Amino acid sequence: MKLVTYQLLDTSSLKTGILISRDEVLDIESECRVRGATNNTSTMIDIIEGGEPTLARLREIVASPKTTPILLNQARLKAPIPRPRKNVFCVGWNYLEHFSEGAAALQDARELPQWPVFFSKAPTAVTGPYDAIPYDASVSTQLDWEVELGVIIGRAGKNIATADAMSYVFGYTVINDITWRDIQRRHGGQWDKGKSLDGTCPMGPCIVTADALEPNNLDIECRVSNITKQKSNTRHLYFKIPRLIHDLSIGQTLEPGDVISTGTPEGVGFARHPPEWMQPGDLLETEIAGIGVMRNPIGVEQ
Repeated sequence: MKLVTYQLLDTSSLKTGILISRDEVLDIESECRVRGATNNTSTMIDIIEGGEPTLARLREIVASPKTTPILLNQARLKAPIPRPRKNVFCVGWNYLEHFSEGAAALQDARELPQWPVFFSKAPTAVTGPYDAIPYDASVSTQLDWEVELGVIIGRAGKNIATADAMSYVFGYTVINDITWRDIQRRHGGQWDKGKSLDGTCPMGPCIVTADALEPNNLDIECRVSNITKQKSNTRHLYFKIPRLIHDLSIGQTLEPGDVISTGTPEGVGFARHPPEWMQPGDLLETEIAGIGVMRNPIGVEQ
């Protein structure tokens, strides 16, 4: 299933839905109401916390809908989890080619890591799959792109064994770890600030549930104004998803709705010769096969 959070164009409230075609969404609360169901499904976190019983109810809805689908030209998709409960967990240097290009650009002869490099993005950085990315030249002009596979945790766990890790996954989404590069590097090697400015974590357009997607062989691509900048496949992840979940959970509880952004492949702007940065008016497209594509204009509201 493809689960979404959306907003009708004539309202300010957010609703949860099931994407049943490229252009149609079933409203989950309306479907549950018709069936007399008491499931709490008003937010994506509610759905995730509901676990298998809620997913079973949603499968029934898809198999036999009882309401008229909503056309997406009457709504706007938002980030599937519009405001995560905590920072988005992010992974650096997790494709070998990106590790190499970054080391070369920074003239840093580092060895391949034995442990994943973790950092985070603030919840306020999260924005929708079609929202404009804020651009303020007085803050920085070094705006970079990073297409990444997002993993959504489905149940709480601590010290999770690698062999059990995939059973904790609720689903997958598309993320772009947008980065203001000079800000990233000016704070003593701590990346969070340059990666946490408002609007630097577009997410979406949906969450594909874990039972509907094989995450280890997905084409992944980033385009800027119709020019391909990154193109790879998730099979090239250096630290695989089970290892990331295991390491993050050591001494730290992962909770339903936690988001892990698994790292980006080669082709980022700062490592190009000369470096390339996004500009106001550019269109950032972030796509992963089987999930969908985000289209975020830079600095210009649609």
